[in-house]
Amino acid sequence: MNMRCFAVSLALLLAGPLAGCTQEPAGDPPLAGARIGGAFSLTDQDGRAVSDRDFAGRYRIVYFGYTFCPDVCPTDVQNIAAALKLLERDDPALAKKIVPIFITIDPARDTPAALKRFVTAFHPRLVGLTGSAAQIAKVAKEYGIYFARGAGTADGYLMDHSRQIYLFDPDGRPLALLPEGPPAAIAKEITTWAR
Repeated sequence: MNMRCFAVSLALLLAGPLAGCTQEPAGDPPLAGARIGGAFSLTDQDGRAVSDRDFAGRYRIVYFGYTFCPDVCPTDVQNIAAALKLLERDDPALAKKIVPIFITIDPARDTPAALKRFVTAFHPRLVGLTGSAAQIAKVAKEYGIYFARGAGTADGYLMDHSRQIYLFDPDGRPLALLPEGPPAAIAKEITTWAR
């Protein structure tokens, strides 16, 4: 074996195991100790009463939006669903421990039936939650979400709202903000902190 081949072989041998290594993140998750989240009682897309306790023991991806959103919400939810599908392919055991949750900030229009049409278009395990205006205002405040009725349009009105995608641990504690996309980046951030 000539020296050039030996050097290349040695480099590949050394790089191989290191290239596939995943390092544990240093320190605590970015949102460790943050006062985000809390107890809630809402209604799911099937009209059933649901509380935060129904998700105990599972990681939660929580996103606030509304089904009549013309662009941002469907794009973000599509990216969340695609990230979950990547995890289902690459790490099925972890994916089973995750529940994606969409909470409306427009309860006047987002009835359980409207939520059902919306969530089933993206992922079979996506949970849609609605409630009274007071319930939604309370849960949005607990989760640090801004929202307000925006400008009227020919089709009704738009909603202004913040766009955080949260990852919570199985005990309901905040772990991290997830990127808005692409799906691979969302999946990578989930696997970094869901351990």
